[in-house]
Amino acid sequence: LSRQLIQLEEELGVTLFKRSKYRIVLTDDGMLLRRRAQEIVDLAEKTQMEFERHEESLSGEISIGCGETNSMSFLSERIATFRRAHPLVSFNIYSATADDIKDRLEKGLLDLGLLAEPVEIGRYDFIRMPKEDLWGVLVRRDSPLAQLESVTPADLVGIPLIMSRRQQVRDELAAWFGEYYQQIEIAGTFNLILNAANMVLHGVGAALGFYIADISADLRSIPLSPELCTGTVLVWKKEQAYSRAAELFLREIRNVRQA
Repeated sequence: LSRQLIQLEEELGVTLFKRSKYRIVLTDDGMLLRRRAQEIVDLAEKTQMEFERHEESLSGEISIGCGETNSMSFLSERIATFRRAHPLVSFNIYSATADDIKDRLEKGLLDLGLLAEPVEIGRYDFIRMPKEDLWGVLVRRDSPLAQLESVTPADLVGIPLIMSRRQQVRDELAAWFGEYYQQIEIAGTFNLILNAANMVLHGVGAALGFYIADISADLRSIPLSPELCTGTVLVWKKEQAYSRAAELFLREIRNVRQA
């Protein structure tokens, strides 16, 4: 095994492992190789699933990357309807930010992506989802902000804020804050709201994200004022070949949106 590892390093021309007397750990190049190897394995498994067919029934797996958006309810309803007609089809849901989802779409690891705007979708075909997401601020129940019906930019000055790490989203929020943006305090960033909610619960700050009612009995989500809304799109790569299951699922969503 040691000889094989050394041969792999010689073949690639990089150092993949840091070796000591008692252990071996991956270098940065080693971590990159590990990620690429996992992506190759995932793609191989996905390809195998796409070619698995039953003579009489539609089968296979549909992989969808999803951001944390209320449009997931629309998608879940379509998945439930589709599986009632085709119970041998399974769905693989990958939760991440729009940037991560687009990266996996480009690598062929996902069939579809549910992306919250703002997002660049020039390389994709898309269907716009029927509902927009309303923005809000997530605070503890004992926060003075929890007594308000809505929150203005001025209300957030002096409050430690937890914001999305996506630059396009932060640019949108900067426009909403206007002149107050230079006065706000950013305590941290996040990509998934459940971790941000945990940070809010433990006193790190207030989180800016999509309005989510009843996320926790100890937290409250308050709409922003002036109102800030974000659209959501379901995207897929142009001119890409898909499995029969993915084609039929996409056709069903098109039919529902056009009805």
